[in-house]
Amino acid sequence: MDKVYYLKSCSTCIRILKELDLPESVVLQNIKNEAITESQIDEMKTLSGSYESLFSKRATLYKQRDLKNKNLSETNFRNLILEHYTFLSRPVFILNNKIFIGNSKANVEAVKKELNEN
Repeated sequence: MDKVYYLKSCSTCIRILKELDLPESVVLQNIKNEAITESQIDEMKTLSGSYESLFSKRATLYKQRDLKNKNLSETNFRNLILEHYTFLSRPVFILNNKIFIGNSKANVEAVKKELNEN
């Protein structure tokens, strides 16, 4: 199933979703209202290769908790993402069993390319 994990209150996420004009078959999950489950984060990790690749080091809580000065393990990254939605780098697209993480211009272009190929 093709899916997007995003934050409805994030103007960047909303701008990207409007720009992409996703097919109706793509499921949108607002992670603030519908928390990420353990199976969902584990699926994302399988596709991306690590929990750290899904983790946002720009999150306000990351700075508030001084996490940059801690040696975080993969288990720590997983638990933090499950604890609070703000730790997920977003948006996360899962399209055709491929994962696209974050809002960089290159990532959005890769999502567009994937959508146009199918």
